[in-house]
Amino acid sequence: MGNPLNLPFDPIERAHDNWTRRWGASPAMAAVTSVMRAQQILIGELDGALKPFGLTFARYEALVLLTFSSTGALPLGKIGERLMVHPTSVTNTIDRLEGQGLVRRRPNPSDGRGVLAEITGAGREVAEEATGA
Repeated sequence: MGNPLNLPFDPIERAHDNWTRRWGASPAMAAVTSVMRAQQILIGELDGALKPFGLTFARYEALVLLTFSSTGALPLGKIGERLMVHPTSVTNTIDRLEGQGLVRRRPNPSDGRGVLAEITGAGREVAEEATGA
């Protein structure tokens, strides 16, 4: 992957050095910073691979989760629990997928107040193609 930031220094190493000078050595903080940076790099790469499909990694995760469900539909709250994201993020993700015709909302027959997100045929196709990429 090289140096995607084109910096003359390693930003993780620099952050660790700055932390050490200010607050003392902290291997735990260096590890956390490294893990978080690795996560940012991976999400950037995944989002780049998914962009041709009109997806972000968050939308892709939701689509794949729906394909794994036995009925192709889940309550929005369950989606949030399983993806470990805030309900607002689930609503935003499902709004976007619905706008793309990849998911539809329908009433939850087992909960009169609840809503299910259900993957559409187009959503299944896009999830399959994106997974191949």
